[in-house]
Amino acid sequence: MSNKILYLFFLVCGLVGNVQGQDDALSLVDCIKLAVQNNPTLRRNELSIDRSDLLYRQAKYDRLPSLNGQISHQISQGRTINPTTNQYIDENNRSGSQSLSLNVPIFNGFSIFHNIRMKSNAFDANKLEYEGLVNELKLDVIEAYVKVLTAQDMLTQMEGQLAVTKEQLHRNQVLHREGAVNPGDYYDIKGQYSNDLNAVELTRQSLHNARVELAGLLNIHVQDMLSLESIDIPAQLDATNAMTLFALSLDNLPQFKAMDWRIKEMEAGVKVARAQYWPSLSFNGGMSSNYSREGGALFQQIKNNLSKGVGINLSIPIFNQFRARTEVRMAQVNLQEASLNREVMKNELRMRTAQAVFDLGITQKNVMNLRNQEESYAEALRIETVHFEAGNSNSVIYLTSKNKLDYTRSQLIIKQYEWLMQKYVNDYYAGSLDL
Repeated sequence: MSNKILYLFFLVCGLVGNVQGQDDALSLVDCIKLAVQNNPTLRRNELSIDRSDLLYRQAKYDRLPSLNGQISHQISQGRTINPTTNQYIDENNRSGSQSLSLNVPIFNGFSIFHNIRMKSNAFDANKLEYEGLVNELKLDVIEAYVKVLTAQDMLTQMEGQLAVTKEQLHRNQVLHREGAVNPGDYYDIKGQYSNDLNAVELTRQSLHNARVELAGLLNIHVQDMLSLESIDIPAQLDATNAMTLFALSLDNLPQFKAMDWRIKEMEAGVKVARAQYWPSLSFNGGMSSNYSREGGALFQQIKNNLSKGVGINLSIPIFNQFRARTEVRMAQVNLQEASLNREVMKNELRMRTAQAVFDLGITQKNVMNLRNQEESYAEALRIETVHFEAGNSNSVIYLTSKNKLDYTRSQLIIKQYEWLMQKYVNDYYAGSLDL
């Protein structure tokens, strides 16, 4: 008895597990997380942060002294100079030298200091630009996700249309065999059935294409992608005005903030170029020694021939083919370009935010009108169906009424998701795309 109870327990658990497995679906948040983790384009762009971080670190390391060692060994034949005695010898000889040199930068026109600032600003700009790319990827995922939902609902709508037409076709087939219906009406319905079949297949193709696009953003095989959770479409959306959305975009979009850091980077670049006009001062020191085969014990030679020295090196730029002046002017051009890039982006944001607000408002009106239109056409079709089935109408009038309702319902599906997408676009510019 206990074994039967245990068997039933595991059977129920297995059934529950199967039901839960069938209910697995990806939400919009899940898709965005997968895209941010897996998207290869985003991963490649992330390397720019690593690159700018390394350049920033190296700029700070440039403040450190440089220490270099050198060891050489050579074999000579014939008449040569013995490096340890500085005398000519006329026999085969083996000799070598060792040296250690130190260089400490003291002053170079603040070039190192300004270069650190420049690389730091570039690093901050790259981080913000990457954040902007993440937000753009989120928007791309949302758009692809909404396309899949649109295609899914359209397929359901088309299959519903097909079911209604199939029912009418079956009814008219029976009447046609009995000679109780106009043959033209029967073939009209039959042609409409074929048209609805094609519409269903085309919608399936659109759904597949939308799933392929979303799977590409997630970097997974389309066959491995689960079903998607639906998104509730609100009855009403509150839209801000264009000027407010534009101001919010300037404050919140990271790629626009990055332009300020790019300008600072170019300003520091001008100072780095101008540092070439200044003299540079450095401290240097070193020690060296040498040995040869004829000089005796190796380590004793190195000790006896050891020399040391320290010095100060001052380099004063006098004329360098106008290279410094050209580099300063190039840096100034880069600064002007960065400032103009910021103005270009600002102008583009002004246009895009204005368009986003307008599109949201227009789409909302379209949705409201289509909802009312659907109600009217649904009632018209109900009345026309009664007349057609009673033999008081014909297929042309019936199909015209049916196609009006079908088209309106299809447009309503498309416009509702377009409306939802416009809401996400407005959230993107407002900096409130919290997904």
